Amino acid sequence: MSTATSTPDPQDPAQVLEQLLKTRHSCRGFLPQTLERPIIERMLSLAQRTASWCNAQPWQVLITSGAATEALAQALLKQLGTGQPAPDFAFPSEYTGAYQQRRRECGFQLYESVGIARGDREASARQARENFRFFGAPHVAIITSAAPLGIYGAVDCGAYVSNFMLAAQSLGVGCIAQASLATQAPAIREHFGLAPDRLVVCGISFGYEDPSHPANQFRTSRATLEEAVTWVDA
Repeated sequence: MSTATSTPDPQDPAQVLEQLLKTRHSCRGFLPQTLERPIIERMLSLAQRTASWCNAQPWQVLITSGAATEALAQALLKQLGTGQPAPDFAFPSEYTGAYQQRRRECGFQLYESVGIARGDREASARQARENFRFFGAPHVAIITSAAPLGIYGAVDCGAYVSNFMLAAQSLGVGCIAQASLATQAPAIREHFGLAPDRLVVCGISFGYEDPSHPANQFRTSRATLEEAVTWVDA
């Protein structure tokens, strides 16, 4: 079996997939260098193979680069202080039990990595704003779905996001999926002139990872199969 540091056997597709899954992580510090268009196109072509309900393929993707990325950041940061979050899809009503524990683990790891003490709300708020600066990424993908498809369209888009991130990893590109960007759905819709029936699912910031950034030094855990799977044999 391969590990996160071993070289997978290219003749064993499962090993290649395992390597991608084990090494992919949410990048929160990017180099300013933009990607060449053919690299982005290849990522998109791979993600486009995503399976979807009735093959509807509900995702539409906006890709920003360079000045367009900065313009989007400024629009979202301006909007942050003017009202309440307004996502197109309802966010979780609460996190309890194992879900809360996992959420806290991720948050504590992030804050510790960047030197934020527990309870320092001012510093944690500054870090939260980095979501809307895309952690310095030169590119952002905004993923939208068709309103009439409802939650099933969003589920299909979630599968697309996962494949987008695996495609990025396979090409040496760092990325992070961001539900936080969806909290500003009206601003995104206005900024890009989107039709009312396009619902913002999430954003993905991407580019070349800054390996020296402290926020890129930790990895989140995963639940065991015993925690996630129930076997029904009879």
